[in-house]
Amino acid sequence: MSKVIELTEENFDELVINSDLPVLVDFWAEWCGPCRAINPLIDELSVKYEGQLVVGKVNADAQQGLVAKYGIRSVPTLYFVKDGEPKEKFSGSESRENYVEVIEELIG
Repeated sequence: MSKVIELTEENFDELVINSDLPVLVDFWAEWCGPCRAINPLIDELSVKYEGQLVVGKVNADAQQGLVAKYGIRSVPTLYFVKDGEPKEKFSGSESRENYVEVIEELIG
């Protein structure tokens, strides 16, 4: 069962910036085919790394303030955040191995 949380302007700082754990932030949109294509992978990672990694999604259409603040130009865009700082960013879909490699570095 997915452990992905919904991120909004109201909870972003608390759940991402102030998180004790590394965070994977998925900026997505409902109309985005590649976003839907990587959803199962995002869900899988949220379960696999439960307790080691926070996984959250930002609906880019509904959260324009976060989109502007983080300079999101296309979806999907995945940010990997640790200690409140963006450490890695992927625009578009990447291979599972690329995501896992970054996650392993962040939690290692």
